[in-house]
Amino acid sequence: MAATALLLLTAFSLPATFPAAALADQEAKKAFGAVAAPSGGAPTPIGSYAKGCISGAVALGDDGPHWQAMRLSRNRHWGMPQTVSLLERLSQDAVRIGWGNGILVGDMSQPRGGPMASGHASHQIGLDVDVWFTPMPEQRLTRQQRETLPFTSMLDKSKFLTVDTRRFTPTAARLVMTAASYPQVERIFVNPAIKKKLCDSWTGDRSLLGKVRPMYGHDEHFHIRLTCPPGLASCKPQAPVAAGDGCDKSLAWWFTDEPWAKPDPKKKPPAAPRPVMVSDLPRACAALLSAPAAAGTMPSAAMAPMQAGPEADDANGPTPSEDVPMPRARPAQ
Repeated sequence: MAATALLLLTAFSLPATFPAAALADQEAKKAFGAVAAPSGGAPTPIGSYAKGCISGAVALGDDGPHWQAMRLSRNRHWGMPQTVSLLERLSQDAVRIGWGNGILVGDMSQPRGGPMASGHASHQIGLDVDVWFTPMPEQRLTRQQRETLPFTSMLDKSKFLTVDTRRFTPTAARLVMTAASYPQVERIFVNPAIKKKLCDSWTGDRSLLGKVRPMYGHDEHFHIRLTCPPGLASCKPQAPVAAGDGCDKSLAWWFTDEPWAKPDPKKKPPAAPRPVMVSDLPRACAALLSAPAAAGTMPSAAMAPMQAGPEADDANGPTPSEDVPMPRARPAQ
């Protein structure tokens, strides 16, 4: 088993044997997805949430007192120390408010960040994380169960943008708003129906509602985004959230026909976008790919083949599909 793991790690790390100049011409999602271990050095986000990488990433443990990491084969439970600390705190608060035995943690970032082969446009600098709308059960999930456990939607699929109140309970609302209360959290992305339900029913501190942003998908998990750490000029922040609770026309837009309009079959479809190359990212990201792995890092995912999971929505742009078209324009998120 040890020899197999070493062989897999060596295979995943092959891009690091090439000079940064050669890596710049590679497709970014393939180059970053092929590296199984983080680089050394101080944890540093480089670039923006949807166009960057991370140096010196740290791992969230597969298991904690009140969390379990899901879809381990993806090897996407890496990030900044601030992200790991936030999850530890949220898992404790989840138990306190009655959210089962804690939280199930979805995707964070890859070992060196960067674009992913599936599922997300952001999650690139170690400051994004998905938390499932499924409480951690009392009996811990096996490794196989973590790969196959289905997601639970908070929506009533028989109606348009309506939550299922049997699933999106007041405790689920408290979990989202507890995360929003942390000062290091900049945004939380949820389905528009969930945002509307919070607008209609939340009786706590409504000043925090502005952090909760409506977005495609996000009915099976909520996406937490942390602010750029202070003093790190390498991290490019997102524009600040607009003042107010967000229960306004920016939310009402999602309940119009425009976001869900089908493409006009009479019009020629737009050309597929050019793949993001390593050269499209900050220059330091190519050098990061060629850096040696941090000493002593061996991801558990190296023991299993990489799998593309069903999470297909993201705060910076969903994966296009037949029934969820990319919008022509939308309010700032």
